[in-house]
Amino acid sequence: MFGRRPDGRRVKGIDPVMRITPYIMPMRCDAQVFLKHKIDLEKLTHYVRRQKEEKGEQISYMQIIVAAYVRAISDNPEVNRYITNKQLFARNNCSAAFTILKNPDNIDDGEAVVKIKFDLTDTIYDVRDRMEAAVAANRGDQPAGFIDKLLAFLFAVPGLATVIVTLVRLLDRYGIAPGILMDELPFYVGMYITNTASIGLHDVNHHLYNWGNVGLFFGMGTSEKDAVVEDGVTHMKRFLPLGITADERVCSGAHYARFFRSMKHYLERPDLLETPPKTVRFDEGMEYHEKKINE
Repeated sequence: MFGRRPDGRRVKGIDPVMRITPYIMPMRCDAQVFLKHKIDLEKLTHYVRRQKEEKGEQISYMQIIVAAYVRAISDNPEVNRYITNKQLFARNNCSAAFTILKNPDNIDDGEAVVKIKFDLTDTIYDVRDRMEAAVAANRGDQPAGFIDKLLAFLFAVPGLATVIVTLVRLLDRYGIAPGILMDELPFYVGMYITNTASIGLHDVNHHLYNWGNVGLFFGMGTSEKDAVVEDGVTHMKRFLPLGITADERVCSGAHYARFFRSMKHYLERPDLLETPPKTVRFDEGMEYHEKKINE
């Protein structure tokens, strides 16, 4: 309300064309743009293997992708904005969410959603540590989390879920929804990523949720082989496909292009993620920080 929300602040002085766009496309499903990208899997595999052999560090492909996202946001804060009630807001955190199996050896044990906040100075090791800590806290025989308890309560009374969800969506529209819900619910993050390769599926272009403010959805798929020409020689090469869905109302196409170029650069040179960025850009008046795991 009045330009402020628990997770952000309204952006002023934006281009009139950008300002009118949410009125033309009021819902995220209206404004979805689908992209495809293929990551050089040979480079990623070499990097992961070298980290393990030379430094004793275990790093996954997903962790590299998330780390590249965090670093790209550190230089492109415009992509970390979102639309609510036809207004553009700057997010006061850098966050990501993903779904995990509670028990990787038994899919019948159900799933859990992991949500993590990052600091824009995070290295790839910081990102990995945050992700691993969040997964460990939600896997195995851990006590039920806030969301599980909330859902159990909602479904205990017939019709209560409909009433509460309708109320929360109304409060969210005007920026007065409880901050604890935004902290816990995975619909309030800058990036949602799913690793469908882990269950043997191809990459997907997942839809954006109309509830919440997820602006980017990444879908990792099973590896593919393509013929490429390098140094005049044609050979087969492995790639990791990414399906990307973006909310085009968040920023201009030029800003998105710069952001994705940045991500691609770091995915091709993940060693650059081992040290903090030299500079970090924030939206005006929106500087934020997250304590490191080991501090």
